[in-house]
Formats: sequence, structure tokens, C-alpha cells
Amino acid sequence: MTTVWCEQPIHRVATAIETGVVSVGEVVDSVLDRIATRDPVLNAYTTVFDESARREADQADRLIATGQYRGPLHGVPLSIKDLIDVAGAPTTCASRASDPSMARADARAVAHLRHAGAIVIGKCNLHEFAFGTTGEDSYFGPTLHPLDQTRSPGGSSSGSAVSVSTGMAFGSVGTDTGGSIRIPSAACGLVGLKPTFGEISCDGVVPLAPSLDHVGPLTRCVADARLLFETMRNGSSAGKHATVPVKQALGCPRPFFLERLDDEIRASFEQALNRLQSAGWTIGDTAVQHVHYSPVVCLHLVLSEAAATHARGLTERKNRYTDGVRLRLELGRYVMGEDYARAQHGRNLLSHSIDATLAGYDALVLPTLPIPAPRLATTTVDIGGVEEPLRNVMLRLTQLFNATGHPAVSIPCGLTRSGLPCGLQLIGARNRTNHLLDVAELCEAVLSEG
Repeated sequence: MTTVWCEQPIHRVATAIETGVVSVGEVVDSVLDRIATRDPVLNAYTTVFDESARREADQADRLIATGQYRGPLHGVPLSIKDLIDVAGAPTTCASRASDPSMARADARAVAHLRHAGAIVIGKCNLHEFAFGTTGEDSYFGPTLHPLDQTRSPGGSSSGSAVSVSTGMAFGSVGTDTGGSIRIPSAACGLVGLKPTFGEISCDGVVPLAPSLDHVGPLTRCVADARLLFETMRNGSSAGKHATVPVKQALGCPRPFFLERLDDEIRASFEQALNRLQSAGWTIGDTAVQHVHYSPVVCLHLVLSEAAATHARGLTERKNRYTDGVRLRLELGRYVMGEDYARAQHGRNLLSHSIDATLAGYDALVLPTLPIPAPRLATTTVDIGGVEEPLRNVMLRLTQLFNATGHPAVSIPCGLTRSGLPCGLQLIGARNRTNHLLDVAELCEAVLSEG
């Protein structure tokens, strides 16, 4: 049976490249062929670097021929969210309001990946300036869900998720300010990691809300997410991390988080918990104190910081923003200083509350997205007879951990009756992202059985 290389996880294709089973050129061609076939419909990419990717593939193969294999990312094609600088290409942010000049250098995270041998295959579409959850507001048009083109793949890292889920990249680098890596990962059946705040540099990344912005990977499995995370953080995947035994104990904070879920998401989540318990995991019901304040805390933080970030753009290029993004940015100008100060106080309270809730557990466990991938042009959603704005619903389970800086990862945990993916979110202690990945890898093994 012929191996379709573009559909393999990174660690498998890396072994094939290292041992000469496949050349880097063949791997790059398989990805470019998939892009040519699928991207005209799905609209995941803003730019494809086909010529430079083939040149870099030739060079990568020559290095291997002379014994200069650079490690598990050598010759592996990755995509980059078009909010992140790639030298020699514009960083469009999917907006007419962005700076059209070429980036002079790679963002630090991208430079680390290139140093490890990765090939940047292209830049990905997104919700304009990463300020949205669906990927619909984009100068390049919406990215479509690969399983149902009437639906959103989630956002704001919409193109990144679609590129990985369809074999148009082996992994992608996205950003997450309120859930923008985890939401599309859940919607598309991927692993999406938001590390501890500050672990991966945001140098060369266009900011949205600097105290909430995170850079992280979207991949097909946890092992690949760890590889990209360690490389982006350290410049190498060879770094050692302290191993802490996994107690196989998860805390499930049901109040607030589990109060409003789509029925199929709830069923998938509870089934995942049951499978983990059957495999020997302890699942304890718990609660995060003050959690009901999290939506207003997060709203005041993101609106005010985003308005400050875009103050010049709103003054000079106001009409170049899409309507939805411009409205949110302008709302941020009306957040009073005392509201922002109260939000900072609330952030501190919630941070300590999560620390306390984590005590005795390896991680907290929640769904990632309260609903399946929404239909395009949806503005509200009904959950349990309550109509809510779609944006509020999609951010409900993810945004708090941007404010507190705790690491969080989404892994697949089943499908709805119509075949749409569901995501399980694990939240770990700050500065223990590798331990969280240990937990996620064990959970992934259980949930992927059968």
C-alpha cells in the first residue's frame, strides 16, 4: 500500500526521511500537491512558498547525503499563521489595514524552527488581526471547514488548523489570545497547545492584547506538539525536562464551565471521562472560585489592550478593517481605566483560584469548545433554550487561561453524530507545560484506542 506522506505525523515522516525511505523533495511535493488540490476550495493559505520550499528541500536532501541530518524537523514542511513574521514575505494579518512591507527577519519562533531544519511551506489565513473565533472576517475571505464547507473551522488560527488537518502541512504555528489555537484544533480534530505565558517568544508576532497573547503549535498528535513546542522555546528539541510522575488524577471544575454545553459535546466529554476512569484515572469534581467573573475580566482586558494596540490603525486606516473587528476595537476605547484596573485584580484572584484548584491534580479537564463547529454566518447559538452571542459561547471554556497564563492543550475526544470533531481540554500548572504534555499524551493513548 502506498504511503501518503502528507497525512503522516511528524515523528513518522522524520524517521522515513532520516533512514532514506523518502526524500525531503518527495515529502515537500506531496504537501504542495495536496495544497494545489484542496486549498482553492478551503482557502487555508494566504501565501504558498512553493519555489523556495523546493529549493530548501533540495538543500535538505544534500545535507542528509553528506551526513548532516539536523534532527526530527529536518525537511518537514510547516505552515505559519499570517500574523507571524516570515522573512521576505508580508505579514498581512488577513487585513487591508496591515503594514504591506516585507518582514525583514523571521519571528524568533520561526527562526528556531528553521534552525532545526523545518521548511516553511506557506502562511495561513486567519480571522483579521486574530480578533475573532471563526475565521470569517478576513481580507482573503473565510477559511472553510474541511469536513463540512458550510461550517467554520474555528479561529482565529483557522487556516493553520485546516492546513494540518488536510495534509497541507505537518504542523502549524498559531497564536492564542482567548482560545485561537485550541478552538480551531478542537473543531478540526487536532492537538492545539497554548503554553505557559511567555514560554515561546512573541518577538516578530503582531500583537493583539500583549498580556494575553501566546504562540503555540497545532499538530496531529501530542508528540508532534511537544516537538514543535520545545523547538520554538529552546531552538532545539533535544533539551531535557524534569520528569514528574503522572498521578493520573484530573480535576473537573463543573460549576460555570459545564453549565452550558451542546448535548453532543456533553455526551462526548462524559464518555471521554468514563473511558479515562476505566483506564485507571481518578476524575474528581471540583470548582474554580470566582470563575463566574471570568467573562467580564477577560472582556475588559482584551478590549482595552487591543484598542491600545490598534490606536494608530483606528485613527489612520479605520475603514480598512472588517466591520466586526473594527466594532470590537472601537468598543475597547470605551473601557474605563478603573474597569481595566478591576480586571487586573480579577485576573490575580482567578490565577490564584486556578492554582488552588489544581492542587492534588495533574491537570484540570474540560471540553474545549461548547459546541461543534458552527455554521458560517452564525451570530448567535441556542444552548439549553438560552440564545447567546456565538463569540461568547466559543470563548467560554478557553479565554480564562489566557488571562491567568496557565498552559492548556486540546486533544481530540470523539465525533458528533454528523462526524464533527470534539475536543478535550487539559489545563496544567504554570511553567509545567511539559508535565501537561505528559498527561495529554497518556490521555491521548486512552482516547484513541479503538
